[in-house]
Amino acid sequence: MLRALRLAWLVAAKDLAIERRTREILTTAGFFAVLVAVMSSLAFSFGESTTSKVAPGAIWIPTAFASILALGRTWQREREDSALTALLVSPIPRASIFLGKAIGIFVFVSFVEMLVVPVVALLFHVELVPILLPLGAVMALGTIGLAAAGTLFGAMTVRTRARDLVLASVLFPLLSPTLLSGIGATRELVAGAAFSELGDYLILLATFDFLALAGGLALFGALVEE
Repeated sequence: MLRALRLAWLVAAKDLAIERRTREILTTAGFFAVLVAVMSSLAFSFGESTTSKVAPGAIWIPTAFASILALGRTWQREREDSALTALLVSPIPRASIFLGKAIGIFVFVSFVEMLVVPVVALLFHVELVPILLPLGAVMALGTIGLAAAGTLFGAMTVRTRARDLVLASVLFPLLSPTLLSGIGATRELVAGAAFSELGDYLILLATFDFLALAGGLALFGALVEE
């Protein structure tokens, strides 16, 4: 288990090192997510009474779309110069490759969230400091499921021509449980609810995370071998 985790970290470190040199994903996805958040504030902010209803969507919707950009670019890199083939013939278990790719996506999306959340808090006048820790926990749970499911279906569509369109078409319906739960939990936090009152949402998020991780570990090898 420790060896598998260490190999997974090597795969993730490879993706992070490439991004550190190029900054392609964080620049494009981050700018896109912030732009959508700003447009949401201009279109839907009618007063303080709408803050708790609109702000959660202004956080999660840009995050979801930015994740598609991140997934598409990270798998496109694997297609270039047969990098995916080289990765598959290396002595790394398929489960470690899946975990490593998922960790990389988790880090990329987390950085985007770090940009989006303060912007939304500023534009929608949300008191961020009192809810920072519980909101961070909710975002982390949602991002785990998003990264795991996205990595699995990214591997499924990596060899298709219209992979970005196919990925978005397949992934968004699949992510609806975690997105709706994340928006609901965020709405309750913005409205003043305590973290202990989010039990149902947290259970749904944790269940989706478990299913996405378990499904990815079980199916990733078969998908990349096709």
